[in-house]
Amino acid sequence: MQIKSFSAPTSKEVLALIKKELGPDAIILDTQEEDGLITMTAALERAPVSPARTAASGSEPLGGSPARFSMPRQASDLPPPAEQETGQNEDVAPTYSSRGKLQSRPAARTDAPGQTAGQTAMPPAQAKGQATGQPEMQTGPYGSPPPGWQHWHEEWSSIKNHLLALMKPSLRLDLLPPRQRLAIEFLQREGVEDAAVLHIFQRLQADPTASILAPLAQLVPVRTWGLEAWPQRLHMIAGPFGAGKTSSAIRMALSLRRAAPACRICMLNADATRGNGRLLLRHYCDLSDLAYKEASTTLELVTSLNEALRENYDRVIVDLPGFSRNRSLSTLIADAGLADLCGEGPDDLAVHLVLPPHYGSLQMRGVLERYRVPHASSIVWTKLDEAEHYGQIVNVAVSTGLPVSALSFGPGLGNSLVPAKENMLWRLLFKRELPAGA
Repeated sequence: MQIKSFSAPTSKEVLALIKKELGPDAIILDTQEEDGLITMTAALERAPVSPARTAASGSEPLGGSPARFSMPRQASDLPPPAEQETGQNEDVAPTYSSRGKLQSRPAARTDAPGQTAGQTAMPPAQAKGQATGQPEMQTGPYGSPPPGWQHWHEEWSSIKNHLLALMKPSLRLDLLPPRQRLAIEFLQREGVEDAAVLHIFQRLQADPTASILAPLAQLVPVRTWGLEAWPQRLHMIAGPFGAGKTSSAIRMALSLRRAAPACRICMLNADATRGNGRLLLRHYCDLSDLAYKEASTTLELVTSLNEALRENYDRVIVDLPGFSRNRSLSTLIADAGLADLCGEGPDDLAVHLVLPPHYGSLQMRGVLERYRVPHASSIVWTKLDEAEHYGQIVNVAVSTGLPVSALSFGPGLGNSLVPAKENMLWRLLFKRELPAGA
């Protein structure tokens, strides 16, 4: 909905302004008179789209290297692009040299509101995501979408939703054996969205003897958290406020320490402005013999990362701050110069998204949009003991194509995170059984 205020000396003039800009379908929400001016607040259910506006919104240079996944699937529900972060940008932003050392480079500049050089374009999902019918985006120069892409993408998402709604009654579940039919019906009750259900139905219809776990394993990949599966030196733990991000970062570090006591681990607190999380992280680092550094600004973050690289830690785990609706993780990574790290290979940096499964669909799509970056590597599901349903585990895997790396639960920090395995996910999804140790 588009809401705007108009002022003029007379009501007639104000109404003329409203009709000229918003059209005859505008609704008057409020009228006030002050200092000889009449101010009316009007609203329009859907803002008119002009060719100039469509071209402007579709030609924003997103820049950056191609991302590994495309998300979220419902573009019509996305918040507006994140605005350039202000108040923490320095005149010079750092970058990585070919040897992994941070250097200085000109900071990312804002060409227009909500448009930065650090934002990245997301290509279509890989094989796991293509089953949802998402249209493939043909990128323009430097990875940016072609003009009008956003508007067309929203229209396609709306059409796809209607098609899925029409196809849903035609899912002849009665044609499936009772074992398969009951499993699909259970997933629907658990909140698994139609795109995933349709893919599972098609697979099962082709093989009446197949187990539902086979198509689920294709939709929900697993990459178990550990030193061998995750060789990157730098691991960033990201997620919204209250998702259990700080506790998950500690638990992931302790898990590595238990598996390899000789592993030298440095915890970097980039969310140092929040007192409780800061004290908790420092306290457990002292107890567990983990090196501790902290940073409250982008410059301090870069300085601390330089120090950790020079000190040759085996793993550096960064607890990133949460982001409000008008900020994004891609902006922070661009300001810190971490985007250049991709040039050295896929094993330089990993970003793990910490998410609770009890988020609603619209909220989850907004969160995924704020935290989408080319370096996103896995999902850590946390607060499992607080959720009643676990269908979002399937929905997020379909939207992002990212594997699940760890499962976190419980109030304590000891033995409350387990590296993810497929059988754990299926027991959690179908039996609501928490991993062993909960």
